[in-house]
Amino acid sequence: MRNYIHQGNLSFKDKVFSLDYLLIFLILLLGIISFFAMYSTESGNFGYYTKSHIYRFCVFFTIFFVISFFKIQFWHKSSYLFYLVVLILLFAVDYFGVTASGSKRWINLFVFNLQPSELMKVALIIFLSKYYDKIPPHEANRFRYMLIPIVALLIPVSLIITQPDLGTAVLVAIGGVAVIWMAGLRIKYFIYSAMFLVCLLPVAIAFLKPYQKSRILTFFNPERDPLGAGYQIIQSKIAVGSGGIFGKGYLNGSQSYLDYLPEKHTDFIFTLFSEEFGFFGSVSLLLIYALIIYRIFAIGNNSRSNFAKLYCFSFATAFFAYVTVNMSMVLGLLPIVGAPLPIISYGGSSMLSMMAGLGIVMSCKIYNQDITN
Repeated sequence: MRNYIHQGNLSFKDKVFSLDYLLIFLILLLGIISFFAMYSTESGNFGYYTKSHIYRFCVFFTIFFVISFFKIQFWHKSSYLFYLVVLILLFAVDYFGVTASGSKRWINLFVFNLQPSELMKVALIIFLSKYYDKIPPHEANRFRYMLIPIVALLIPVSLIITQPDLGTAVLVAIGGVAVIWMAGLRIKYFIYSAMFLVCLLPVAIAFLKPYQKSRILTFFNPERDPLGAGYQIIQSKIAVGSGGIFGKGYLNGSQSYLDYLPEKHTDFIFTLFSEEFGFFGSVSLLLIYALIIYRIFAIGNNSRSNFAKLYCFSFATAFFAYVTVNMSMVLGLLPIVGAPLPIISYGGSSMLSMMAGLGIVMSCKIYNQDITN
């Protein structure tokens, strides 16, 4: 039986004073930036995307606070159930999912369409954090302790790939691998796995959809189809480069306003931001993300619970990957895989996932003296 050692019943005042106000400020700052960026994507009109984005941020920011006040033991106890529910939703997508742009990734909840694969980004991390919480680091390399994490990772990743959504599948896998790495798995296993995956690449390419193969070829040579598959990344590079040091100014991005840049309110919103605010603005945005990641690591480091440490360290690593993949994608450093920029890109499921994940981080901060043994 596992006994919980905790700080006692904290008063509401104690919980409020225990919040990480720097992290809250940084999240709010990203939200404000996202409002103005979304307004710019609609050419200075307070249209559907802007209204919807502001409404969602307000709702999910409230959910972030609600989640923060749940004890860390609650997340420890319910982590397996959370993972199971999201996994069931992933299976349900195949039968009841909503199809858009050739992909079936969403479930209609009447209020909005939920994308379960986005929630799996958090569900897998919290599942594996609990699993490894009771396993000593020196035991993590035994095969019997490796089987469940591998299965828990491969099932949702496989389901997401078949939707098809290769980008989200990769990001979910990165989050799961981060926990396994933090739990103490030896580096040789990662090297062997990487070599095995490289050997499987020729086989994997055969199962890719035509548009996915086209994206990979376009990554190596965007000019091979400048008006087709390469159009988006070429226009993105032009927009980022034209921003210069200080940008063209808010609402003055020519690539965006002349509609040369597709998907500017979702995956390519960083391109619009870079064109308007230039190198200086882009570095400032990167600094905000870096500070958020730093605060998540700091919260994990100050937690007495091994579960909280594993979760915070792994979520911070995954959050770093989300930002890196999106920015690398729009700069042409990675193939276009459909990865939203956390909190700033338009998308309810992505924002819900990030706010829920950050809410659990804040719970680790409030109850940082709670441990399980």
